[in-house]
Order: sequence, then C-alpha cells, then structure tokens
Amino acid sequence: MGGLKPGILVVDDEADILNLLSYNLEKAGFSVLRAKDGPEAIAIARKKNPALVVLDIMLPNMDGTEVLKRLKHDDSTADIPVIMLTAKGEEVDKIVGFELGAEDYITKPFSPRELVLRVKALLKRRAETGRSAGSRLSFKDLTLDLSRHKVTVKGREVELTNTEFKLLEAIFRAKGRVLSRDVLLDIVWGGGYYVTPRTVDTHIRRLRMKLKGAGRYIETVRGVGYRFTEG
Repeated sequence: MGGLKPGILVVDDEADILNLLSYNLEKAGFSVLRAKDGPEAIAIARKKNPALVVLDIMLPNMDGTEVLKRLKHDDSTADIPVIMLTAKGEEVDKIVGFELGAEDYITKPFSPRELVLRVKALLKRRAETGRSAGSRLSFKDLTLDLSRHKVTVKGREVELTNTEFKLLEAIFRAKGRVLSRDVLLDIVWGGGYYVTPRTVDTHIRRLRMKLKGAGRYIETVRGVGYRFTEG
C-alpha cells in the first residue's frame, strides 16, 4: 500500500487505461493496486483494503455492477468508496450504479486530471465524515451500527445498499430538522454529477419499504424534503 500513501485499486481490462490511471494517480501521491477482472478485484479488495476503488463496468468474467454489488454486501469491503468508470453514458447505467452503492461515476473518454480530482474529493469527504468504531444510532426499534454498516429493526437485520444506508444515517443524524433533497444529494452523493432530486425520492421510497414499520420515522415534508420524526 506504499506506506502512508492511500492505496487506490484500479479495475479495468484495458492495459492502456490501467497504465494511464496508474501513472496519474501515482503522480498525485497515491499507491496503485491493479486488477484486470472482477474476481481478481474482489480478492485484492478483501486482502489489501484499499482506500478507494476505480471500477470499470465492462469487464470479462464478471461485469462491474456485479463486482460492486459483492463489494458492498461484504462486511470487509462495504465501506470502501467506489467510482464507476465506463464507456456507457446512458442514465440507466448511472442509476443502477448508484442504487448498488457507488459513490461517484465518470464516463469514458475522461480527463485523467478530473478523475484524480474526484478521487481526492471523495477521500476528503470520507475523512471528514469518518465513522468512529463501535458507534451506534438508536431510536425505539431501529438501530444503525455505523462501524459494521448494519441496520436492524426489532433486532432483525435489514439489508440496505450503501446509498440507502447513507440516506438513513443522514436523516437520522438530523433528527427533527428537515433536509431538502438538494442537501441530501450533497451529503449522500457529494453533489452527484448524474443524480437528480427525483432519485432521492426513489431511494427514500425503497428505504421505507425495506424498513417496514420503522419506515414511518422518515417523514415527507411536502415541497421541502424529509426529516426523522420522533412522533
């Protein structure tokens, strides 16, 4: 991992892209881990615990969305931020990536400088909002275990995507205060380049469904946003 240098795992089956990203990331002060397919990427992520993953969607053996899904559903890798990298530009691909828990998205052809800036911004955001080990948020039958990235309702675990977890945490921490859709976009997606306020509504709807009875704690404030209600 190169001493104190943050390790970035770059996953792409194109040697030219791997070399380009490695050169620019190393020049920016990062150490770089490389993987050419999904299984190799998952193995490296579990073993090396990189600070961030740059993940191509179009991969041999296992596509990037499946790699993302497995990383976000594994306790040992769930909290590693992921930037999706792809030649596709369709909105559906971006939405799928975000719903599975990707933190950011960049489309080929891309500027290496822009990608490095996004890596730095994402790592800075993570450091500023870092979760302390063992910390929990609880209200009645709902508990968020921040260090283990798990949510339980009445003692039973609820399986959430990384994005859903971050939405719930943001609303929970702001107890009583209304968070607008734009504020939630900034907190959860970092001002997400490809996310619209409507996407927040979609995620909230799915989050409530998964939480079942505890979903009532997330109140819609018409024309404004959402808040955690203790009523």
